[in-house]
Amino acid sequence: MKNILYIALCAVILFLGYRMFFPSSAGTKTDFSERTIICFGDSLTYGTGAGEDMDYPSQLSQMIGQPVINAGVPGDTTDRALQRLEQDVLVESPDLVLITLGGNDLKNGVAKDRAFENLRLIVNSIQNTGARVILGGIQFPVRDRGYGRAYQELADDTGVILIPNIFAGIMGNRKLMSDPIHPNNAGYKIMAEKFYEAMNQL
Repeated sequence: MKNILYIALCAVILFLGYRMFFPSSAGTKTDFSERTIICFGDSLTYGTGAGEDMDYPSQLSQMIGQPVINAGVPGDTTDRALQRLEQDVLVESPDLVLITLGGNDLKNGVAKDRAFENLRLIVNSIQNTGARVILGGIQFPVRDRGYGRAYQELADDTGVILIPNIFAGIMGNRKLMSDPIHPNNAGYKIMAEKFYEAMNQL
């Protein structure tokens, strides 16, 4: 009888030790319940080219099982996004903000330094409220103009979680694009999955 109790006690100690040093992967996912999550950006956030409720914020909402605010405006540059940051983001007291901005600056020929100074102000303003930031970078190999590197530098300086190229595996794949610039439903699902994976790094 004593041997059985001894073996059982050892098993419990070993189990607790294992759970302490090797926690279950199921328990490592971040719980986003009761968190205010805002997706802030341009047409990629708004969901141009997507069907109803198939933009990436809506698909992300389904993945985490709670509402996500879509604060995307088609055509937004970092200048215009900065102007509406207070009313569309900060007044909501978010816990987490996912950003896709910079593509229209690049397309419109905005100087890299100006675009990323705006992005830095946006990120710093959000972080000053205590919210976390995930930044979806954009890379266009032919006309990148240093934007890809600038996203990384911004992430290094501010500590945001960076998805270096939110378009990776989507851009150029006709099955995932609704037009040369915007994803379709399936493409936005991949974007949502990338943000979801980044969220779990928190």
